[in-house]
Amino acid sequence: MSRIEQLEKQLDSFDTKQRKKALLELRDKIKAGEIVLPADKGEVNLHCHTFFSYNSYGYSPSKFAYLSRKKGLAIAGIVDFDVLDGLEEFYEAAKLLHLKACVGMETRVFVPEFADKVINSPGEPGISYHMGIGFPTARLDEESGRFLTNLKTIAQQRNHDLMQRVNKYLAPATLDFDKDVLTLTPAGNPTERHICLAYARKAAKIYPDNEKLTQYWQEKLGASGESLDLPEGKNLINSIRAKTMKKGGVGYMPPDFGAFPRMEQTNKFILAAGGIPALTWLDGTSDGEKEIKRLIEVSMSTGVAALNVIPDRNYTAGEGDKNIKCRNLHQVVKLAQQYDLPLIVGTEMNSPGQKFVDDFAAEELKPLLPVFLEGAYIFYAHAALQRAAGLGYCSNWAKKQFTTAKEKNKFFAQLGRVLQPEQQNSLQELSEKTTPKEILAKIHG
Repeated sequence: MSRIEQLEKQLDSFDTKQRKKALLELRDKIKAGEIVLPADKGEVNLHCHTFFSYNSYGYSPSKFAYLSRKKGLAIAGIVDFDVLDGLEEFYEAAKLLHLKACVGMETRVFVPEFADKVINSPGEPGISYHMGIGFPTARLDEESGRFLTNLKTIAQQRNHDLMQRVNKYLAPATLDFDKDVLTLTPAGNPTERHICLAYARKAAKIYPDNEKLTQYWQEKLGASGESLDLPEGKNLINSIRAKTMKKGGVGYMPPDFGAFPRMEQTNKFILAAGGIPALTWLDGTSDGEKEIKRLIEVSMSTGVAALNVIPDRNYTAGEGDKNIKCRNLHQVVKLAQQYDLPLIVGTEMNSPGQKFVDDFAAEELKPLLPVFLEGAYIFYAHAALQRAAGLGYCSNWAKKQFTTAKEKNKFFAQLGRVLQPEQQNSLQELSEKTTPKEILAKIHG
């Protein structure tokens, strides 16, 4: 293994100091010409989970920033569940690597207006995955800090209780939450996927013989051994999750009223923390998403100002609009444009096999790339302005300066295109009195 490969592997260490040390040495090798970085390829991934929630490849925030730069992404963004633990590290890594960056967070919320309809959390009417994008800092005021801590606490209690129920079914492959699950994440924020991985590893330890391991999982999951990709492959992890943790599974418990905060409450937190509230869209096939216009309008009434989509799971290459999900994707993009909602796109990377970046050259995605890029520039510009001077997309400054969302989108997209990472420090000189025109003039020099 070469020194560069060793350092790249070290970027995923759970030790913060080791990650920083590796990143600095890789940065020096870039400066020395030992690592040659490509030009901006005009591609983006603003929705990548890191190991602070779950990344199927074990990527840290530093690793994702480094690989994004190495692969020529125009803009990159991380999104973790219920935490902002990777925020400062990602922004610091992006600064060292001259990468345009932003940070988001994902959670689940209750939408009372859709209480009788499944939205995008399977089998859970009224519950929706939800996002904030462009958070400027993880140093929150007391009220926002309590809200964020509560999100994580509730999620971890839910996962702990779920594991106890699944233990009874998967015995003798039972888990200890502290020893088997928490050790898989650097900051105490395991997800259902961590738990599934822990079960796969525990079963492999109990049944080192492949034939016995296969028999065990066949009995527990009701699937053929050949389809399970043993001992801990994608199919096994997904099968454990579907069989034991999702609706109908032995560990599943329907959420009680109040188990998730309302969308309006979550948006209040996101705005107070300096982010942009974002509705997430799955594929347009659920009862809730079939009423997407109403869902968007309800969401916008609570503060939503952006929309997240995951392009790769919504088309099959070569099928074009013969694929219902592809048609739905194009329709929701058009709808977002009508409502002036900038789009967040990415691949998530929280399941094995997901791509590092979308195939934007595919015929199904190629026409949408300009819209996706515009959204990415908007979120990057927002994050830079909000971090430096508190003049972000949803700030009081923006409310005073722009009369329409369309006008605001145009400015932030333009700034995102021209603003280079090394220029961000100059934004600290801005004030509430600075005009958008003055900001652009300053960046252009």
